Amino acid sequence: MDEPLKPPLPPFTFEDAVLKVRRAEDAWNTKDPALVSLAYTEDSRWRNRSVFLCGRDEIVTFLENKWLRELDYRLIKEIWAFSDDRIAVRFAYEWRDGEDNWFRSYGNENWQFAKNGLMKTRYASINDIPITEAERKFDWSPGVRPMDYPGLSALGL
Repeated sequence: MDEPLKPPLPPFTFEDAVLKVRRAEDAWNTKDPALVSLAYTEDSRWRNRSVFLCGRDEIVTFLENKWLRELDYRLIKEIWAFSDDRIAVRFAYEWRDGEDNWFRSYGNENWQFAKNGLMKTRYASINDIPITEAERKFDWSPGVRPMDYPGLSALGL
């Protein structure tokens, strides 16, 4: 069975790539693993830090576990570079653990897309920095970042 189209489709324009990045950010901010997984091919391959995954089922399980540990998660992604079927992003997200310790995680992702617009590879490198609650910058209500909320560059990150 063919997978559905997930526009915008490669080859990407700059505007397409920016839209793809924002849609990915919005999906991740829902913290809905099943919804997030639909942006990836059935056999999508990931490296997330030191974890290697293959396929939507593994992605869903990974994200379920992630968001059980990373509470009050808020993410901002920003385009770094793009080509016909690839996008590189930088991102930061804030979260707290079960003991109310806050962190800001910084990272870079390299994405490659299938012709139908689904991501077939995702390589993420991420570092966690402890912060105080007063140092938080991502303080919108849970869910998608409001359109008028500043991005990483505007926040000085």
